[in-house]
Amino acid sequence: MSAAPQAVTAGPRPAGRPFALRLLARPEVGVLLGAVAVLVFFLIAAPSVRQGGSMATVLYQSSTIGIMALPVALLMIGGEFDLSSGVAVVTSALTASMLSYQLTVNVWTGVLVALALSLGVGAFNGWVLVKTRLPSFLVTLGTFLILQGVNLAVTKLVTDNVATDDISDMDGFGQAKALFAASFDVGGVEVKITVVWWLVFAALATWVLLRTKYGNWVFAVGGDQDSARAVGVPVTFTKISLFMLVGFGAWFVGMHQLFTFNTVQSGEGVGQELIYIAAAVIGGCLLTGGYGSAIGPVFGAFMFGMVNQGIVYAGWNPDWFKAFLGAMLLGAVLINLWVRRAATRR
Repeated sequence: MSAAPQAVTAGPRPAGRPFALRLLARPEVGVLLGAVAVLVFFLIAAPSVRQGGSMATVLYQSSTIGIMALPVALLMIGGEFDLSSGVAVVTSALTASMLSYQLTVNVWTGVLVALALSLGVGAFNGWVLVKTRLPSFLVTLGTFLILQGVNLAVTKLVTDNVATDDISDMDGFGQAKALFAASFDVGGVEVKITVVWWLVFAALATWVLLRTKYGNWVFAVGGDQDSARAVGVPVTFTKISLFMLVGFGAWFVGMHQLFTFNTVQSGEGVGQELIYIAAAVIGGCLLTGGYGSAIGPVFGAFMFGMVNQGIVYAGWNPDWFKAFLGAMLLGAVLINLWVRRAATRR
């Protein structure tokens, strides 16, 4: 059972196949080359990018996308995707903030309740999917609309405003900020802790995919869930747990936003789900499932952060970011298609 998912990941490796083609079969190779090209381009076009502080900002922007792109990528490898991930981030932050402030409790109480809610939303998405066999597009589109409406309506009802109250003076805030939103100095450059968490999560996700039975299950259900079920793969558990991982990512990023800005705008998050999905696709994951890696989305998120900040450092109109985004997404899809055909050509 495990051999098939690994073959999907790395591509076929018949005897005598040149090393270059075997390397191209890796889903992260194309985006790695693209990330290097984007970095070199902006190092030339925007000299200020060469400064340590500028690169730290790029990495920070990349990490806030990359932390969510990782579970989204795992879900896509498993054959599904989640349109509610963007607003789920805001839902998590709103829950922690309003619960802590309105009940005047330690902020860790709100943090833990928000975690339970985020995992619950993920479990709900997965449960509805496996029970109804509806496309994940429809299931998560419904969740997206529900969460978007609840975020706005409940925030206005509770706070009489579109934003939550400042919780920076509440018990536990300092400890939570140290975990989710701290900064540390590296050679005189301030680096956000999310960069560290991003790399830790990427390493963990890579290990899970390539070295555990669960990783084999993910590739198997993404390739053909009926065949996977026939050979004993727990399809229901795998699908639901993947959606719950997206919920965990939404909670973590939501906590970062809350403890960075001390307050949350209830209308934010709309459209971010497309950024997360695009980072995973640029990173080599297929919308059809069964193919991808955890390293690819790391480079995909870096490309987003590099372009987003590089445009600013170059002094260009930031409206060009969307054009760059579309070009990167289309280019990544075409490159991945060419790479896979070249790697499998006999």
